[in-house]
Amino acid sequence: MSSKSLIDMSINKKMQSAMGRLFAAWLLALILPTALAAQERPPNVVFFLVDDLGWSDIGVFGSSFYETPNIDRLAEQGVRFTNAYAAAHVCSPTRAALMTGKYPARLRLTDWLPGRREHAFEQMLSAEKLAALPLEEVTLAEAFKEHGYRTAIFGKWHLGGGEAGPLNQGFDVQAPDFPGSTPRGGYFPPYLMKGLTVEGEDDEYLTDRLADFAVEFIEQSGEEPFFLYLSHFAVHDPIEGRPDLVTRYRSKLAQAAPSTGPAFVLEGNPDDPEPLSRAQLDSLQQEPSHREHRVLPMRTIPIKQHQDNVEFAAMVTAVDESMGRVLRTLEELGLTEHTIIVFYSDNGGMAAANFGYPERVVDPDWLDVAYSTSNLPLRGAKGWLYEGGIRVPLIVRWPGGGQTGGVRDEPVISTDFYPTLLEMAGLPARSDQHVDGVSFAAALQGGTFERDAIYWHFPHYSNHGMQSPGGAIRAGPYKLLEYFENGTVQLFDLDNDPGEQRDLAAEQPAKAAELRARLHAWRESVSAAMPMAR
Repeated sequence: MSSKSLIDMSINKKMQSAMGRLFAAWLLALILPTALAAQERPPNVVFFLVDDLGWSDIGVFGSSFYETPNIDRLAEQGVRFTNAYAAAHVCSPTRAALMTGKYPARLRLTDWLPGRREHAFEQMLSAEKLAALPLEEVTLAEAFKEHGYRTAIFGKWHLGGGEAGPLNQGFDVQAPDFPGSTPRGGYFPPYLMKGLTVEGEDDEYLTDRLADFAVEFIEQSGEEPFFLYLSHFAVHDPIEGRPDLVTRYRSKLAQAAPSTGPAFVLEGNPDDPEPLSRAQLDSLQQEPSHREHRVLPMRTIPIKQHQDNVEFAAMVTAVDESMGRVLRTLEELGLTEHTIIVFYSDNGGMAAANFGYPERVVDPDWLDVAYSTSNLPLRGAKGWLYEGGIRVPLIVRWPGGGQTGGVRDEPVISTDFYPTLLEMAGLPARSDQHVDGVSFAAALQGGTFERDAIYWHFPHYSNHGMQSPGGAIRAGPYKLLEYFENGTVQLFDLDNDPGEQRDLAAEQPAKAAELRARLHAWRESVSAAMPMAR
């Protein structure tokens, strides 16, 4: 090869190299602004709240009957909390705590709205409570809106209507315009809640319709960050499943092995002067006087023990499908890696029937209308301070920030979401607002997370049992419950007894006294309202 050919080849290589560098520089100039913009843009947040979903109602949390593949997949992509709690065993107080970062006792919003009516046979008068979330509270939605987020709530608000509604509490968009607890008209059209009917579209199952709104909101967000509060009415009663899913579960139940153990167990009032032991309750259950489904003698009621309600199972899977639609929409729009997702429930499952009207008698042929699920291995149900009423499923996915497939056992509670989500989004804390919340962002990253004691205060009678008004504290593995009629306490070691079957109050009086003193000091610090003797 001639020297001229070698020179020409060298020049060509240099030119190609120079052109390559120019192309790379041009490509970098094209991509970098977009990448930097994506980095600088705050993450979206989808808060997916389910109503009355029990701790064990999800496959990844232990259910072998209910099918929840989308939620289970979310757990693989994020962090699952096994000791997550609702701030109350009924809905409105938990929702208020979530929105404000404050305990219900501090807010004086301690019962579902408008609350249970008083009955002459009750020994105490319920403490006074607020009728709505005060407008002066800076809600979580308002905090996001102040930093340029589009905000929307689709589903249940239940923190007051009119001026106290979501559009005055930080939300740009609301559907339906309805302040109540139970979906008026149920889960099938024609809807009796304003803002759900869409002209030109076929009416559909309520859970699916709310998912439609959520998907449309995400699609319309464009480059703006958003805070989406998809707050399903499901799986709250009326227990009405979508027909195709009910048929599927009816077939599944017919092919399943029969459930073992009793279908129901009795629970009494732990605060009675001579509370019934588990052996006494089990013995009473065999008596004719205690076989009906109503408020039974000695203030006892039945608690469901099997997950075999096909209507309820269909409701759970419809919720899971709505999660799947949200996840697919985020993926299709390229937003998956830029969206934080929280999956949570507002209280435990309805394993005890609603006896807000204590004269109610449930027909044996209509048990699936009155009882939704079983909370086993936890004790109790919605409306109880036992774990079945307050421990709930929680999954958080934090793309680029949190672990995948993580499991954390530290207790967290509703007040903690406010500071946690602000930290995850890179927004400043509002410590004057979320005074009772502790950020668990470090736990999502696999780091150390330490939470002091957590507290509950319910100075009312419940619709779902005949137990006294009371409160509770959990500190480390220990949980103490205190009831207000007679001052009875129960003490449980949740690490060794998550089903709360062994009361340690008599065996460990020093620990019981310590926790009781802490509970009293906390009540005083938040100016908790107490019930009064008649």
